[in-house]
Amino acid sequence: MKRRAFLAAASLLSLCAAPAALAAPKKKAAAKPASKKPAASKKPVKASRPPAQARTTPENSVLEAAHQGSSATRLPPVRAPEPPALWRTFEIRTSVQLKPARSRQRLWLPLPLSQDTLYQRNLGHTWQGNFEQGGLRRLPDGELEAFYCEWKEGVAPRLDLTLSVATADRHFDISRRSLPPEREDILRRNLQASRQIPNDGEAHRLAQRIIGRILDPVAQAKAIFDWVVDNTEYDMNLPGIGTGDVRRQLEQHRFGGRSADINGLFVALCRAIGIPARRVFGHRIEQSRIAPSLGIQRGDATLAAHCRAEFYVPGYSWIPVDPSDVRRTIALEALDHRDPKLVAMRKILFGVWEMNWMAYNVAEDLVLPDSNIALNFFAQPQLVHQDGAVPLIPGESGNLRIEARQIL
Repeated sequence: MKRRAFLAAASLLSLCAAPAALAAPKKKAAAKPASKKPAASKKPVKASRPPAQARTTPENSVLEAAHQGSSATRLPPVRAPEPPALWRTFEIRTSVQLKPARSRQRLWLPLPLSQDTLYQRNLGHTWQGNFEQGGLRRLPDGELEAFYCEWKEGVAPRLDLTLSVATADRHFDISRRSLPPEREDILRRNLQASRQIPNDGEAHRLAQRIIGRILDPVAQAKAIFDWVVDNTEYDMNLPGIGTGDVRRQLEQHRFGGRSADINGLFVALCRAIGIPARRVFGHRIEQSRIAPSLGIQRGDATLAAHCRAEFYVPGYSWIPVDPSDVRRTIALEALDHRDPKLVAMRKILFGVWEMNWMAYNVAEDLVLPDSNIALNFFAQPQLVHQDGAVPLIPGESGNLRIEARQIL
């Protein structure tokens, strides 16, 4: 979809409604005339299995919980998603040089999504270094792949890890409502609370005030998106992607932070009203065509970790959003709320991910294997030693540099 068409469609989200014909029940077929065979020859007739389109969803499913009259209850036949035509290939090199320590040191690095999607493909990894042991590990939740390596005490650790990924810009097309459904267990997981993301109490009360009488889930999410953009602040003084602690924001009624905080607030408010939502952790790897503040410069991606968000609506599948990048642009480019660029960005970033960014994972509340160290999320390299785990930041435990370049 062209940007002009997308902007026009986005402004009509709250007005979109399916034709009544989609919701009208089909007429039953006329009954066949009774057979004239004698009664003695009749055999018991087994109940026929209902056709696929007539089967109901599992009890208490996300579809059952949808508001009557919302877009979740008027779905057209499922069609295969159309793959994007334009892909770009990137090479991302991570170089690590650490200081020797009096104990063993282990380094964990997040890797790109292990499963290919319509917006990202994992093309492989290579590595070299002086570590004693290392390799790829799949963490227990099954959705997160990481690289780990370990050094003996007294060694000055070195590692070079090169990743190759292909990305394609991702956008939400309001005219297509025929994508295959997500697995029920994944939807349930993204409705539940986590250590940092509440789904009841103040989160529920606030979300209810925001949506008012809106019933359509896409329009509900748009109302939450707009509220988050209007009521949060982007804090450049926080390191990395922020703490991500939404519970504290709600308790203190002070909303904002970095990308994990602002997009985490969007996720919490969606979950509180029954819309599956999740944070997606990743890294910027290229300049932005939307705004200078939303990309990297001269290939240096060392401090470019970034968290995004997405929410789920049946028929549309996962819809990408990024309210934190709207706030980031306001903070770094000093935009007035009436600035045409800001007005356009508010519409674009509800439904668009510019893929100058690669996704790592959606995991939260995880434990690193062989260490019993709990992490709220995994978006940056983690250095594990005898005192615990700390994010690897340049200049503290050693040198870290991440370089990215487009190769195709």
